[in-house]
Amino acid sequence: MQLENYIRDIQGFPKEGILFKDITPLLNDAQATQECLKTLAASLKGQKINKVVGAESRGFLFGILLAQELNAGFVPVRKPGKLPYDTVSVSYDLEYGTDILEIHKDAIQKGDKVLIHDDVLATGGTAKAVCELVEKLGGEIVQLNFLMELTFLNGREKLNGYDIFAAVTY
Repeated sequence: MQLENYIRDIQGFPKEGILFKDITPLLNDAQATQECLKTLAASLKGQKINKVVGAESRGFLFGILLAQELNAGFVPVRKPGKLPYDTVSVSYDLEYGTDILEIHKDAIQKGDKVLIHDDVLATGGTAKAVCELVEKLGGEIVQLNFLMELTFLNGREKLNGYDIFAAVTY
């Protein structure tokens, strides 16, 4: 199955000059969703994962499915003010501006084996920020795991030293 066939391009979203990769057709097809989950999980080659961290908000979609598949806890990383308990935060640059991400301060324990999942690796800003949050809390990052990678934006350059997997590359 070609997962690319279930990802459509939306020109000018969320703002002019951006080519958005829309995964809703993938999510709308049960077989494509299952194949994508299988591909993402297989990249871990049986490594032990304690926590799957999903980046707001599209990282939650497959993040929670991966956590279930791997028998691991799920940890949401969210924008400011969206988590109800005490948080740790980091600011970062993204492909069309700047933002802040937060994680509950008790979400990751020292030594936890962590899989970080997001839908897309673009410039690497979001992924780098999530790595900083996980490492501040003492987690050991096993892999950065993405549904797709936009290679022309060179996001991997910000993520040297990490194991990176993307199910689809553009």
